[in-house]
Amino acid sequence: MGATHLRWQDVAVEELNPLLERQVITGENVMLARFRLRKGVVVPEHSHENEQVAYILEGALKFTVGGKEIVVRAGEVLCIPPNVPHGAEALEDTIDLDVFNPPRADWLDNNDAYLRGK
Repeated sequence: MGATHLRWQDVAVEELNPLLERQVITGENVMLARFRLRKGVVVPEHSHENEQVAYILEGALKFTVGGKEIVVRAGEVLCIPPNVPHGAEALEDTIDLDVFNPPRADWLDNNDAYLRGK
């Protein structure tokens, strides 16, 4: 397979709810997601088989990971192991870049109601 070159401005923006937008790029073994979270939005607690690395580009998120609160600010990274319950709240307007291995099958199958407030 050849290399794929993309620009974020060309990747579709999906509005999950009025306070949360997502862009997704999927490779063979990884998924890259860029989130724009408005202050106050809450990502409900959930877990998944995927390892997750969250890199905050702008703003700050308060994660709850396994019952423990961790504030992650711009320039900081949080690694979340597979199957660990976690959620987040945007403490300010935030841009978050998440890497998942393997890619999130639930997102690819549109089985992500927890993000849509449904």
